[in-house]
Amino acid sequence: MTRSTTTSGEAGGTITAAVGPANLQGRIPVLEYHVIGGDKNTLYTRTVASYRSDLDSAYKLGYRPITMAQMLDKDFRDVPAGMAPVVVVFDDASDSQFRYLEQNGALIVDPTSALGIWEDFARTHPGWKPRAVFCMLNGGAAGHNFFGDNPKFNGQKKEWRFPKVKYLADQGHELCVHTLWHAKLSQYPDNVVQEQIARNAMGIDSVVPGYRIRTIALPYGLWPKNRPLAWQGSWTDPKTGKAHPYKFDAVLEVAGGPARGPYDPQFNPRSVNRIQAIGNDIVRTLTTLQQSNTRLVVGAK
Repeated sequence: MTRSTTTSGEAGGTITAAVGPANLQGRIPVLEYHVIGGDKNTLYTRTVASYRSDLDSAYKLGYRPITMAQMLDKDFRDVPAGMAPVVVVFDDASDSQFRYLEQNGALIVDPTSALGIWEDFARTHPGWKPRAVFCMLNGGAAGHNFFGDNPKFNGQKKEWRFPKVKYLADQGHELCVHTLWHAKLSQYPDNVVQEQIARNAMGIDSVVPGYRIRTIALPYGLWPKNRPLAWQGSWTDPKTGKAHPYKFDAVLEVAGGPARGPYDPQFNPRSVNRIQAIGNDIVRTLTTLQQSNTRLVVGAK
C-alpha cells in the first residue's frame, strides 16, 4: 500500500509525495550545486528562492539527505522506511555556500548562505539532517578557497577558512576533493594531476587530521588522460621528498542523470552520475523517479 499527498511545486504544478514499499535496486539522485545567490538561475548559479524550493520539493516527495560515504556503505539509517535517499553536493567552496557573520563577538552561519538555509530548513523539517557533501578547493581564485579567503568576498576572513571546514565535518557533512584550484585534469600530465588532487586532500587533512576522504568530484567532469589517477595516485613534495598518496572510493561525474544505487549490479562508484541544478531539472527528476517507482526506497530497519 502506498500513501500519497499532493503539494505545490516551484514550476506551478503539483508534487505527489509518496511513502511506499522498499526498492533497493532503484536510483539515487545526486544533486549538484555551485553558487547559491544572484538574481536569476544560470548554469552555475541557483537563486536562494530556487534552492529553498528544491529542498522543500525534495522533502515533500519523501527524500532525505545522505552523504556519498553513506551511499557507498549502504548506510540508510538516516532515511525512514518507505522514503528515499538523496545526495546533495556543493562544488567549488564559494562563500555563497558557507559564510560567517560576526555578531556580538561571535561567529554565526550566515542564514542567507546555502548552509544557513539548510540549517534553517532542518529546524522546521524533522529528519533533514546535516548530510550534504562539500567538494572543496583550497587554492581557488575569486574566493573559492575553503569558502572565502578575503574580506572583499562578502566580508569573509582568511582565518575563518579552517574553522568552516572543521565545522562541516563536526556537524556530519562530508568533505570531498575537487582539486587544488579547479584544474581541467584532461589537459595536464600525470604529475600535475596527482599534485592537484593530493594537495587538495592535504589541505583537508591539515584542518581535520586523519579525516578519511571517500569522494572526489571531477572539475567540469573532465577525466585525466590516465583515468585511474582520478581515484588513486601519489604526489611527492619536491621540497621535503615526502610522498603524499591518495585513494578515493567514489568519483563524481558532472552530469548524467540519476545515479545507480549501491545494490544495483551495475553500480560503479568510480563513475557516479549527478543532476545539475539547471532550470527545473532537479524537481522534474525527483518527481519522475517518485512517480515511476524507479528511485531507491528504504525498507523497514
